[in-house]
Amino acid sequence: MKSDSKQPAGALQGDSAHAEVPARSYVVEPAHAPLPAPKKRLLGWIGPVLVLALLLSASGWLLLNHDAVGDWLATRGYRAPADIQQMANATSMTSYAKRLFYVNRPQVENRDEFNKECSNETDQVSVLGCYTGNRQGIFIYNVTDSRLNGIQQVTAAHEMLHQAYDRLSDGERAKVDSMLEDYAKTVTDPDLLSKISAYKKNEPHQLINEYHSIFDTEITKLPTPLEDYYKQYFTDRSKVTALHDKYQEAFTERTNQIASYDQQLEALKKQIEIDRASISTQEADLKSRRAQLDALLANNNISAYNAAVPGFNADVSRYKATVAATNALIDKYNGIIDARNSIAVEEQQLQRALDSHAATASQQ
Repeated sequence: MKSDSKQPAGALQGDSAHAEVPARSYVVEPAHAPLPAPKKRLLGWIGPVLVLALLLSASGWLLLNHDAVGDWLATRGYRAPADIQQMANATSMTSYAKRLFYVNRPQVENRDEFNKECSNETDQVSVLGCYTGNRQGIFIYNVTDSRLNGIQQVTAAHEMLHQAYDRLSDGERAKVDSMLEDYAKTVTDPDLLSKISAYKKNEPHQLINEYHSIFDTEITKLPTPLEDYYKQYFTDRSKVTALHDKYQEAFTERTNQIASYDQQLEALKKQIEIDRASISTQEADLKSRRAQLDALLANNNISAYNAAVPGFNADVSRYKATVAATNALIDKYNGIIDARNSIAVEEQQLQRALDSHAATASQQ
């Protein structure tokens, strides 16, 4: 058998060149063979980084959307009652405004329950509703007098706007505050000025917040920048102010009627006083002349007596006419007094209907 002239690798030195060496297997690794990728180790490093990135991303999203998330949690499982939905729809609240309204789970409450939630620190401003803090609650006083229909809807819009004001960023609030303060300087309506004065005295720290709710719900036309700002809360702001004007008219009509009656009464009073003075003068004159006539008759001065009688009788007739006319004026005066007092009673009833602290007639 012909042997290989080359000595196999690993042959022992000194062995016979022709001695057979047992066959052995060797696996020779290339010097630069690529190492296998440490897959498990790489995945172990990416996992925590990916989780951290997701957490940071989620944290950033929550930071930017914390109000939306909080609102979702606050309204989860909540369906607004029909009367609350009606208030939101009647005032044309936008979907965003409805969310601000509903996150407070609004409630319409009678006097005792309402007063447990809302306190009145002053008698100068009727408390018809209150907002107790971000998602903490909105409470609306149950005004049942049909002559004041619409007041609950306006109150709902007013309180929702307090929540809206709380949601403004510092930059947004500074801009809105400036617009509100500028408009406040132009107000001339006596009733609104009186309301503002009451807030300045009793809640000065909340004055601009109140501007934010009052101007939107009570002023028909606002400067364009404010109108544009309020569009995020109402699709048709005129619906809110129309409701306000409607119930306010119940007071305005009666106030104007009382003022008209007062003018009439003043004029009648002056005329009655003039007539009474005239009657007094006429009475004195007639008494004196009657005494003269009686003297003429006693002295049997018949011709002089007869000559004076026609003039005397004519003056008596004028006196009686003046008395009759004065009595008619007095009757008219008393009739107007009754009508005026009746309107005044209605006005007081309306005021009591708005007074969440006033007892009803049956409780007084």
